[in-house]
Amino acid sequence: MVGVYLSDPGSPLGVRVSERLAALAGVERTGPDVAEIAVHDAGSDPDTRARRGESIAAPAAEVLGSLRVARHLVVVSSAMVYGAWENNPVPLTEDAVLRPDTEFRYATQLASVEQMADDWRRADAGRTVTVLRPVVALAANGTSGLARALAAGMGQRLAVDDPPAQFVHLDDLADAVALAVDRRLDGVFNVAPDGSIPAASVRALAGARPRVPLPDRVAEVVDTLRWRFQRGPIPPGLRRYTQAPWLVANDRLREAGWRPSVTNEQAYVEGTEARWWTMITPKRRQELALGGLAVAIVATIAVAVAVTRWVRRSRARR
Repeated sequence: MVGVYLSDPGSPLGVRVSERLAALAGVERTGPDVAEIAVHDAGSDPDTRARRGESIAAPAAEVLGSLRVARHLVVVSSAMVYGAWENNPVPLTEDAVLRPDTEFRYATQLASVEQMADDWRRADAGRTVTVLRPVVALAANGTSGLARALAAGMGQRLAVDDPPAQFVHLDDLADAVALAVDRRLDGVFNVAPDGSIPAASVRALAGARPRVPLPDRVAEVVDTLRWRFQRGPIPPGLRRYTQAPWLVANDRLREAGWRPSVTNEQAYVEGTEARWWTMITPKRRQELALGGLAVAIVATIAVAVAVTRWVRRSRARR
């Protein structure tokens, strides 16, 4: 029997991986000190860690330090480590240079975890490491707040369309983990369905909610303030991932035997909830959007007047 250790068996992905490992012959779940194979979901519980400002590198170091006899390691990272940039090749292959946005700590920390895994491999010539880089992972009962934030951030730009998007189902990601364990894949593998979804299609699937488009810089400031006061879903730095492409190719994982069973569209629909604005008519949406625009203009004028008065009073006191 081969012992396999899961660092987070209770997570939505961990539960699915446990089910698949139970179906593999000659595999059993064990502790980290006796496991021959370890699986670490580096991006586990991103919402709580992001809110608390906690690092995801510390848990990874703890897991690697607890491995005594392991010879193979599977790390679930994210395709976000490539960064979202206008000059990214489409699609990105595993050989692309990692350029995570430094303003988005989650992505930079994932890149650090990948480096830690590589250091662990180099420490012993007999070790191998699988690094899986999935796109946004969704499921009916397993969508993280980070994934929801990415979906919510699309379609909010002023007179500029968003890039296409990719969404992988957690079941397909779990299949990739099980394959990496069973075949002890060595190297980096992107995890994504075939193709992508145009931004317009994503908005159509989500239901175009009434909103006032804002310039990129203004939207970033608003998102940062809303996140700080826990009134918004988009953490600082994440918006770039809705503005520039970071589409990946899945050829390498397909060559290893993996096959996606759920399309981008199906994963998105299952992993996101229908919103109230999908139930109203297009005319009503337009009315709400115009009303929101009027409110925003009035609020802007009010703030400008208040600031002007404050400045005048301050000068008068001097």
